[in-house]
Amino acid sequence: MTTASTHPLVGELVDGRYRVLRHLADGGMATVLLATDTRLDREVALKVMRPDLAADDTFVSRFRREARSAARLSHPNVVPVFDQGEDGGQVFLAMEYIEGRTARAVIDAEGALTPRAALDILEPVLTGLAAAHEAGYIHRDVKPENVLIADRGPIKVADFGLARAVTSQTTTAEDGVLFGTVAYLSPEQVERGIADARSDVYAAGLILFELLTGQRAVEGESPIHVAFQHVHGSLPVPSEVVDGLPPELDDLVALATHRDPDERPRDAGGYLAELQRVRADLTPDQLDRRPPAERRAAVAGTATIAHARPRPTTAIATTAAGSGRDDTTTEQVPPSRRRRRGRGVLVALLLAGLIAAGGGWWWTQEGPGSTVLVPELAGQSQEDVESILTQHELTLTEQRAFDEKVPEGDAITSNPPIGTQLSKGSDVTVVFSKGPERYEVPDLDGRTTSQATADLKAKHLTIGTTSQAWDAEVPTGQVVSSSPAAGTSLKRDATVNLVISKGPEPVAVPSVTGKSAADATTAIEDADLEVTEADEVYSTSVAKGAVVSQSPTSGTLLPGETVTITVSKGPEMVAVPDVNGLSRAAATKKLQDAGFKVSVQTFLGGPLDEVRASRPGSGSAPKGSTVTILVV
Repeated sequence: MTTASTHPLVGELVDGRYRVLRHLADGGMATVLLATDTRLDREVALKVMRPDLAADDTFVSRFRREARSAARLSHPNVVPVFDQGEDGGQVFLAMEYIEGRTARAVIDAEGALTPRAALDILEPVLTGLAAAHEAGYIHRDVKPENVLIADRGPIKVADFGLARAVTSQTTTAEDGVLFGTVAYLSPEQVERGIADARSDVYAAGLILFELLTGQRAVEGESPIHVAFQHVHGSLPVPSEVVDGLPPELDDLVALATHRDPDERPRDAGGYLAELQRVRADLTPDQLDRRPPAERRAAVAGTATIAHARPRPTTAIATTAAGSGRDDTTTEQVPPSRRRRRGRGVLVALLLAGLIAAGGGWWWTQEGPGSTVLVPELAGQSQEDVESILTQHELTLTEQRAFDEKVPEGDAITSNPPIGTQLSKGSDVTVVFSKGPERYEVPDLDGRTTSQATADLKAKHLTIGTTSQAWDAEVPTGQVVSSSPAAGTSLKRDATVNLVISKGPEPVAVPSVTGKSAADATTAIEDADLEVTEADEVYSTSVAKGAVVSQSPTSGTLLPGETVTITVSKGPEMVAVPDVNGLSRAAATKKLQDAGFKVSVQTFLGGPLDEVRASRPGSGSAPKGSTVTILVV
């Protein structure tokens, strides 16, 4: 960024503090010098205003106000303002010195960049703008020349808010200054002279176009032509200039450069979020795809066009040049005629002077050249505003905006502001309040999370926290409830918390083994489960009519699922065979074959090996029970 040119201040001490080291560059508003802050022993960029601007009291007043405002903005991606002052008619601004290049120099040197490189530059720019917009500051002159890419350190945005100090009287087309600014003006700035955060977003979209293509989106032969295209023309699509660019980048540029500011993101933070979303969706191949070599060479090899300075106004000669007569000779006229002619000329001149004076008075006091001051309009109703402007012979252009404090229908602000001197018949843009910006929470019950997200986005609201809850009626994955509830009015971008259904809550399976079939059925149904009975089975351990087993035996089931129980028929009864007179072995076998267990008792050791009795000895007994035999 260093140039070989010199400046009268090089070597001088400005304001008794800043030792000027060398000349760096010239801009539309000022000359930029490298200086040392002798008080803090650090290098600073000293921006010295153009002499014609420094001589404009209105500009100097605005400049000081905007410089103080910019100095309050502190962010890693914004060039900080250290000081501002005036010394010997030199109005200056001391800012951080960034060693590196501007985005304009990068584009001029390299032409079209890869999408990754373009987004790498624009993302910190939007980060800095987003912080400013959140703090209530607007840049008003976002362009590649104000994007500083440091050799070491973050990318930063310079000249924050200073564009507001430049009036229409101080803006010229010299050295392409107006070209450089008009190329990034939003339609509302061109048409109505107003700017808000969305105007900065518009300019950021044009910078993205230029980074991706290596050329300006809007070109023209004059500033008026360029401005006309912003308002009435259509912007080209990046992929039409550079083959192979993803359509997502076309959409990203189009989103920021919509002619209607209401269709753009409301501030740089919103555009930054959209940029990050698009970037995350692009593949590495798409991000790193180089523009065609011929495209880069064509752009990078094109010299920057310097727009000629307008020629100074040339005074028209009072002599009749080219009349064919020698100016040193005069026609011989009798003295009396010369005296009469002289008196006639004098009378004509006096009359012309009176007419001119009267006409001048009429022009400045009553005619088109007369001026009025913009009255106080803030807080007035629209009817009162119309009446006041009519009394002041000014015309009204309406705009609407949300406002948290100004009642609906009342004026928020005017442009130009109160006290501005205007010609009669001039237009004053008044922004009327639409009241607080509020959106109703839609009915989200039964919607999926993605559907709820879309519904909230359509209402300019966002999802906050999501939690889950059991619900027997709302299917899994759908919204059970929202907080705040449907119909509640919220500010733009407010969050709505959702409760998402996990489906019916599982219930514990009750243990009913050993209970009667009736009691078991009641216990299972009370747990909101269904009961089914398997075929009854014999059981020697569980009484008849009681539950022998169940499936499942434990754990959890969803309401309405089934528990199967098996009911006891009691023990199976079989006839006890007669074993009297049989040997011990024969009796044992006969009883075991019948399904009994055998217990043997002997008398005197059972020398005869003969069964004399059994217990039970006749009838029937539960199968599997024990029969005792007596062996003698």
